[in-house]
Amino acid sequence: MKTILVPVDLSRATARVCDAACSLAQAIRGRLVLLHVVQPPPVELNSYGFAVADVRSMLAALEKRAAHKLLALGRRCAKSGRPVRAVQLTGKPVPAILAQTKALKAEFIVLGSHGHNAAYDLLVGSTAQGILRKSRRPVLVVPMPRLRR
Repeated sequence: MKTILVPVDLSRATARVCDAACSLAQAIRGRLVLLHVVQPPPVELNSYGFAVADVRSMLAALEKRAAHKLLALGRRCAKSGRPVRAVQLTGKPVPAILAQTKALKAEFIVLGSHGHNAAYDLLVGSTAQGILRKSRRPVLVVPMPRLRR
């Protein structure tokens, strides 16, 4: 059975990405692996050194919140009738996604692109761009609709 890796950021755009991935899974009779990578919060120095306890509690809260959202998303995707598995990791998204692609022997990656401008991508980075550049597997990028102002 073909595996489709679906990295999600759990934003409002995630539902659209999952719908596209579910359609692909039905078409190729594949299975979905939803992947969310929790990025650790930036560490700030205080006058005593690193605020390690604060970072750990923040990270634990982020992981717990993400786990609940990921489980709900898994239930939504299961309605497609295709097998679904949810995986949550902590770290940098691009390397984690690429490592999971390899570990799962995923045939496809389906992810969203928020469509930020070049300045934003330069300063913050783009996960979709990083995956497109480095993946050896086909990548389906689901564009997000522009917000009306």
